[in-house]
Amino acid sequence: MAFSFEDISINTIIGSDSFVSGNIKINGFVRIDGDIDGKIEASGNVIIGNKARVRGNISASSIVVGGIVEGDISAPNGIKLLSNAIVLGDIYTKSLLIEENVIFNGHCICLSNQEQFETQTKSYIEQKEIQEKVI
Repeated sequence: MAFSFEDISINTIIGSDSFVSGNIKINGFVRIDGDIDGKIEASGNVIIGNKARVRGNISASSIVVGGIVEGDISAPNGIKLLSNAIVLGDIYTKSLLIEENVIFNGHCICLSNQEQFETQTKSYIEQKEIQEKVI
């Protein structure tokens, strides 16, 4: 698995009783245990705790999901879906680990070759945007 967790110091924690409405941009590693209604962009890694809920797209270096995500997930270095995770959206990564009992409803692009990954992801996202405009 290509997860890059060299720097394990968490820069940001969103606690279990927290609710955030709006987009979040974080420089570094973040752990989310609360509810987020908005897009998450992190330069480092993201951990979505078992009781967390995210309604929006997530992009980071690596992502571990234990809770619920309603949106697309993009993490070139790797995505891990823990046994009680629910993902309702598309996944884009070069390395994917899905434990038993995960609920995943969406499309997945998982290619280890960097060039193929970038080409296929870009092509799929463009097609998806065109389809959304038509509907």
